[in-house]
Amino acid sequence: MLKRPDMIIQNAAQILPCTGDSMQDFQVLTNQAIVIDGQKIIDICSHQQLEQRYVVDATNSIDASGKVVAPGYIDAHTHLVFHGSRVEEYAAKLTGNIEENLKKLAITTGPNRTIELTRDTSEEELFEQAKKRILTMLKHGTTTVESKSGYGLTLESELKILRVGRRLSDLTPLDVVNTFLGAHGIPDHLTKEQYVDEIVEVMIPQVAQHHLAEFCDVWCDEGYFTELESERILQAGLAHGLLPKIHADAYSYIGGSDLAARMKMISIDHLNYTPEDVMTQLAKAGVVGVLMPALDFAVAHKKPFEARKMLDKGMQIALATDMCPACYTTSMSFVINLACRLYQFSVEEAIKAATKMAAKALNLTDRGTIEVGKMADLQIWDVPNYKYVAYELGTNIVETVIKSGQIVISNGTWAKEGTFS
Repeated sequence: MLKRPDMIIQNAAQILPCTGDSMQDFQVLTNQAIVIDGQKIIDICSHQQLEQRYVVDATNSIDASGKVVAPGYIDAHTHLVFHGSRVEEYAAKLTGNIEENLKKLAITTGPNRTIELTRDTSEEELFEQAKKRILTMLKHGTTTVESKSGYGLTLESELKILRVGRRLSDLTPLDVVNTFLGAHGIPDHLTKEQYVDEIVEVMIPQVAQHHLAEFCDVWCDEGYFTELESERILQAGLAHGLLPKIHADAYSYIGGSDLAARMKMISIDHLNYTPEDVMTQLAKAGVVGVLMPALDFAVAHKKPFEARKMLDKGMQIALATDMCPACYTTSMSFVINLACRLYQFSVEEAIKAATKMAAKALNLTDRGTIEVGKMADLQIWDVPNYKYVAYELGTNIVETVIKSGQIVISNGTWAKEGTFS
């Protein structure tokens, strides 16, 4: 008796498995069907095998003729939960005379502006704002999102941000992976030494006790946390079951990337000032480098990261939006546009960086590829060839999004009208 699966995707022009450990290992399947039952992919087979194994009818079949099927994007670095925007500050920096223009605003600028706004905002309001952002991400093909705290810098507000992340994971179709980033700055009411003690002795134990995060992160850079302070914080996180990540070498090189290699961290993010010999160390240690082309673009970074050198040295690279008030984008395809045009990624490397390698940067082994046994987190692009994802600038080519075996976006809108909006 033939099995009747929940969903079959057939007739796709191209299927992108995104398997293999190398960034350059990129396969394209044609004349194949993807069979889904429950939340997982149970078969990838030819059309002849499909007819021999399964019941196929109009109710369980998606015709992807002339289209491309890819894994759902995984956004491995965001600061998703915050209040308001920094749009006035952003606009003031566009035309020169930056210092004079910012003075005219007569407001706090930079991360401190967002910290002020976020601390004073209710958990419910933060949830509603973040939900709007994350659902827009879903329409652009993202099915899993990492969300960092760090816009609170007090125990109460950091826990509030992480609780919002948990609610977003529970109440929207996307999976949200929480990262505790209390070490995102130093609050005005404490010295740095006092704040490191607070993070290690109070915050991390509370985050762990309430099961609010999977990772612990720290910003290791001039003016933020030293290599030694970062190691103390991340070791404390490890002792409480939080895996280590690090913001490093964004505006200076002070040893954060060496620490990442030595501790064999899950990921190291930014990497603008990382020396070439340390890139080699990171490659050997298997630490995923998370690069954010949209951030460098948004802030007009004076030293853009050297992606091609990292790739050529064998580093595994993930791409991320860095959705935050300084870099407001919800589109991973836009990130791929920038990675390919400005940073010399091949189209194949960029797609893999936004899927399989991004999953690795979040320590996820059940998604990011199209394989039997993996989560059925998929997107269907309304283009005939995968290279259009780099070619069409600013276009949302995503027609259909499948999350955990369920169609959530169809023809660019909600599969069930009004379900999440």
